[in-house]
Amino acid sequence: MTVRHCVAVDLGASSGRVMLARYSRTERSLELREIHRFANCLRQVDGTDCWDVDTLETEIRTGLRKVCEEQTIRPDSIGIDTWGVDFVLIDDNGERVGLPVSYRDNRTDGVMARAVEQLGREEIYRRSGIQFLPFNTLYQFRALSEQRPDLVEKAAHALLIPDYFCYRLTGEMNWEYTNATTTQLVNINTDNWDDRLLEWAGVPRRWFGTPGHPGNAIGHWICPQGNQIPVVSVATHDTASAVLAAPLEDGDAAYLSSGTWSLMGFESKTPYTSDQALAANITNEGGAEGRYRVLKNIMGLWLLQRVLREQKVSDLGSLIDHARQIPACTFTINPNDDRFINPDNMSQEIQAACRESGQPVPNSDAELARCIFDSLALLYAKVLDELAALRGRPFTRLHIVGGGCQNELLNQLCADACGIPVLAGPVEASTLGNIGCQLMALDEVADVDEFRRLVAQSHTLIPFNPDSNSEIARYVAQFQPQRQNKELCA
Repeated sequence: MTVRHCVAVDLGASSGRVMLARYSRTERSLELREIHRFANCLRQVDGTDCWDVDTLETEIRTGLRKVCEEQTIRPDSIGIDTWGVDFVLIDDNGERVGLPVSYRDNRTDGVMARAVEQLGREEIYRRSGIQFLPFNTLYQFRALSEQRPDLVEKAAHALLIPDYFCYRLTGEMNWEYTNATTTQLVNINTDNWDDRLLEWAGVPRRWFGTPGHPGNAIGHWICPQGNQIPVVSVATHDTASAVLAAPLEDGDAAYLSSGTWSLMGFESKTPYTSDQALAANITNEGGAEGRYRVLKNIMGLWLLQRVLREQKVSDLGSLIDHARQIPACTFTINPNDDRFINPDNMSQEIQAACRESGQPVPNSDAELARCIFDSLALLYAKVLDELAALRGRPFTRLHIVGGGCQNELLNQLCADACGIPVLAGPVEASTLGNIGCQLMALDEVADVDEFRRLVAQSHTLIPFNPDSNSEIARYVAQFQPQRQNKELCA
């Protein structure tokens, strides 16, 4: 078969889409087409922030039906990727138990601090190798077991979000490895669930099957025409899929998956769990082919998405043009401050943070956007330095992938602040990585490296070269005159 058609279901924290890929072996070409797009919004139920998984499932099935209605196409496989850490409880009858609570809900407030106090920060990190974030599944489960023991009693299984939707399509349960590692409950030495961490979380080991690496068929979805289409366990964490599609040329290239979250890191065949990695709060998430995603989570464009909604901004291009005219670093915040996880009003929270630190206060929508862009670029530079110091040599290039790579102002600010060339693209990185796993499962592509070469030849990458005389570069030089990345380059 010289042409394959694969369907990627790609769910982000604010939207979802069903994409159809056409891969031609003879032409060595890969084309994507959007079939169905839909919103994904948090909803409050009894004061709890939840995901509307029933509506999401309906939208997924709608998109799949649209694919199957195309007379000339019969999909060869389906794959699903989503965000990490969140889960759905299933009872013995296969029915959902309780609400699918979002990681942005406040039920985990204070839980991580108790975990550190009772288990020890070093012990948790030694076991998991995962960054400490207050919404990790480890802390969600502890909050669940303390606040809703009745649900723990009723549940027979816990499925992470993409595994849940695969289950709904196929009737088969799966625990995919790249997403399982985001929970902070997988032992980094065994690649299996850690009994000590599960015990502290207050949930039973019987809820989970052994995590499986991406690339296997879970089961089949029966389309309305009666055809059975394999559902493949791809790299179901969207960042794992995005990194899989990042056209990294060599071991000195870093990546930045830019979207609602920004994930900055590098790929490694071994994890980094030293005291230095712990001090920098670096995470070692699972990747395809047994590779590790050594990275750090950065709050990302979630801040901008909230401001756009609050300020009722519909023309993002015009907003970015106005923000470009504002002097750099007039106002800066720490985007990773917990106060920005899910405030009642993001605009007011940013203003309060600037006011409390004695800075000018951003009032207009353009000023708020400029504050976000500059603050992200500065944090990117700081994290890149931490990563370079951790591995003992500098990065020569940064690949920005995902929807955020369309923001040319932020790309240039990133290049200037980090002091290295940036290559932007592809935009549809998580979808492409999802497709890449399917093509490998279908034996059409040999491995990740071959797929990245295919991506590089199928997509135009836009370069952004650093300007050492830019305002933000001079700002960085003022406060970090001997930046670690530059020292390592010497």
